[in-house]
Amino acid sequence: MTPHLTAATPPVNLAVLQQFRVIYGTMRQYFREVEERCGLPGSQMWILQEVHRCPGLGVTDLAARLGIHQSTCSQLVEKLVDRGCLSKTRRQEDQRRVGLHLAPDGVTAIAALPGSAEGALPEALAAMPEVALQTLYINLFELIRHLPGRDDAFASIPLADMLGNPK
Repeated sequence: MTPHLTAATPPVNLAVLQQFRVIYGTMRQYFREVEERCGLPGSQMWILQEVHRCPGLGVTDLAARLGIHQSTCSQLVEKLVDRGCLSKTRRQEDQRRVGLHLAPDGVTAIAALPGSAEGALPEALAAMPEVALQTLYINLFELIRHLPGRDDAFASIPLADMLGNPK
């Protein structure tokens, strides 16, 4: 649905900025709730959720599911192992490969999750019609192209980590 423009409507560039504020604020608020309820940041909860969905998942496949770099994923996994939320086991079919499983504290954290660990944005994107998603992709690509000091490395960092601790 396209919003109706009136004399009180801000110029389009300001209206778009306000839309980004809504997205950012919504994500920040959601990840605050996740951390308060689960005791873990959203990025770590997303890892637990993926392992819960697919016990025995390896770090390489996990990183691909999250859309993050494998080294970032490994660091997050180690934090969760140290906290007693994940355990590692050698795969029977290939002893060189490690599979991840929820440990008791991970099960407790998953039970406290208020919704999807990814947050509302990935869910909203997945719910969009393909043509709208493609249009958004093209337009965001153009916006990013004009960003001074842009750093493409941010693309592989979970949103929950970029939003920081909102407290």
